[in-house]
Amino acid sequence: MTASVVSKTFEVVSSGEDDLVDITGDVRDALAESRLAIGVATVFVTATTAAVTTIEFEPGLAKDFPAMLARAAPKKGVYYEHENRWHDGNGHSHVKASLVGPSLSVPFVGGELTLGEWQQIVLVELDVRPRTRKVVVQLVGE
Repeated sequence: MTASVVSKTFEVVSSGEDDLVDITGDVRDALAESRLAIGVATVFVTATTAAVTTIEFEPGLAKDFPAMLARAAPKKGVYYEHENRWHDGNGHSHVKASLVGPSLSVPFVGGELTLGEWQQIVLVELDVRPRTRKVVVQLVGE
């Protein structure tokens, strides 16, 4: 059988910095629409101040994860060269997004994502204001 490539996009509206949005259902919907049974789903956010990862999406970790990123790239008390050019207050946002990354690959088998029982796919908003983000799901499989 020949492999197929299917691309789907959807938008996510965030409430701003440190918002974690569960997009697992959107990715599952894209997979279901593709009718592919086995392969790999790549989830990619088209932004430099947002990221995609997996997490157990529960209230404690929804606070712990942004707090960890704040320790790695603090909003205040650290100089960001980005601020000299744009003066938009989000140099730390770009650094955090680079640490987490804009994409994630998830295998699928039997038309189902192979996520663990407590594992969800989340978009992490890192910019200093609410944003509408475009997410691309590219599915390669049969």
